[in-house]
Amino acid sequence: MALFIELGTTKSYAQVDTSYSPAKKDTPDSVMVNNIFIVGNVKTKKSVILRELDFVTDFYYDWNTFLEILIADQKKIYNLRLFTSVEITPLITEESQVEILITVKERWYILPQIIFQLADRNFSEWWTNQDHSFSRVNYGLRLSHSNVGGRNEKLKFAGQLGFTKALDLQYSKPYIDKKQKHGLAAQLTFKENKTIPIKSEYNKQIFYTDENEDIIKKSFLAALRYTYRRSYYNYHFVTLGYSSTWVSDDVLTENPNYFQHEGNKLRYAFATYTFRHDRRDNVSYATDGELLQLSITKYGIIFTDELDEVEVNLTANKYFKISDKFHFNTGLTADWFLSKTQPYTLVRGIGYNPNFIRGYELNVIEGQQLYVHKNSFRWKFVDWEIDISNLIPLEQFNTIPIRLYLSANFDHGYVKDRNHIPENSRLANKYLMGYGTGIDLVGFYDAVFRFEYSMNNSKEGNFFFNFSAPF
Repeated sequence: MALFIELGTTKSYAQVDTSYSPAKKDTPDSVMVNNIFIVGNVKTKKSVILRELDFVTDFYYDWNTFLEILIADQKKIYNLRLFTSVEITPLITEESQVEILITVKERWYILPQIIFQLADRNFSEWWTNQDHSFSRVNYGLRLSHSNVGGRNEKLKFAGQLGFTKALDLQYSKPYIDKKQKHGLAAQLTFKENKTIPIKSEYNKQIFYTDENEDIIKKSFLAALRYTYRRSYYNYHFVTLGYSSTWVSDDVLTENPNYFQHEGNKLRYAFATYTFRHDRRDNVSYATDGELLQLSITKYGIIFTDELDEVEVNLTANKYFKISDKFHFNTGLTADWFLSKTQPYTLVRGIGYNPNFIRGYELNVIEGQQLYVHKNSFRWKFVDWEIDISNLIPLEQFNTIPIRLYLSANFDHGYVKDRNHIPENSRLANKYLMGYGTGIDLVGFYDAVFRFEYSMNNSKEGNFFFNFSAPF
């Protein structure tokens, strides 16, 4: 007798009858784990996987409770995003005693990538509002190592040309202590632009390029983040950073309030505290669990004469797994600025990632407060795993998962603009609603592609294409 449990793209097997013990009809009331064995972790250190386990050896657990722990632990290991599959198998060796076998299949960790991405907010903005111009494409090379030293450390470098010239360097070490509770991350980013959005009119971004096509904006960011993870699902982040932005005089001529102070430089230090509770079954495309995140940012620790602002952001998502094929997701996002106006580099609103309402992808609705409530009911009608090992012998690439979901969507929200800009009054300070249907494709390495048709309460309908889960 065996219990088979499938969790998205991962599987676990809870075996209650093995060759090491006599066959029995009933499972034990309680079990004790003798040993934990891990196979398949060629690069990844054993300690990284053991950190996610919510059970220990030489301790008795109620059998049903123990199975629930294994299912949750399997999700946590998979959400490290180090493995393409994870299986946890408890093997009963003696009465009330088990051996745990964890089988993982590692991803390919060193990924050189060609950068070819749109500079605009989304595909529909680029295709419709910007006339799908290839001058608005970023290209370059990105090199990432997602498991440096086998300890889940991330190292990313990107050199980019095109619409935005950029250099980006990021490094994160999730744990710097033996108890694996404290981590650090650092980032350095430099960007140059010849074309930038300088304001919005009639709920569309207005872009500016000077007649000589000179560089009109340069920005630099340095940040250091501290992470504290005491329990399995709760994270605390403290980020300290410095930002410096320069724009040409022509930008300030076009929009004198671009920085809200005299001069063409905006410099400030900032501090952010973030709390995140994350129990999603799959961080790339969740079908079960919940996500709660609250962050508070103070812009202007020094140079407060150039910027003195506070931003509060809340995200609360709940994912209901009705069955293996059906699930319902609902999520609320809210963002508040305390001041009446902000420099344009800090402008928020519906239409800026990740805050959107389906049906309004072609619009930006800017303001100081926003509220977005998204809802999706989804049906998984295709769940395939295509074996191409005869073509590609590398086990990291020889299986292609394909999952297709049919979705019915309903979003609504509101943006509060305290300035009541007349040109944007059609959508600002108004109740907004969008609804429609779509097909979501979840593929290799949890890549997501969404094809949707949506209508809004302005009676506008269109097809939209996106590259990530909506929430």
